Amino acid sequence: MPHTIVTNTCEGVADCVDACPVACIHEGPDKNAKGTTWYWIDFPTCIDCGICLQVCPVEGAIIPDERPDLQRTPA
Repeated sequence: MPHTIVTNTCEGVADCVDACPVACIHEGPDKNAKGTTWYWIDFPTCIDCGICLQVCPVEGAIIPDERPDLQRTPA
């Protein structure tokens, strides 16, 4: 099951982007509720390796479940 980046918790650190072995993490097109850059996971591409969760320094920004209700995905 893919992981989820919680849009309004993400602070745009982006350690997850470089760590992802399948390049499934992308920058959002605008700012989140905190006013920071945010990232999103392309669920079909995610291989559920958990590396993003391990490298993210922001508590609760990435969760080990597929939760499209918590992650904005650009149309």
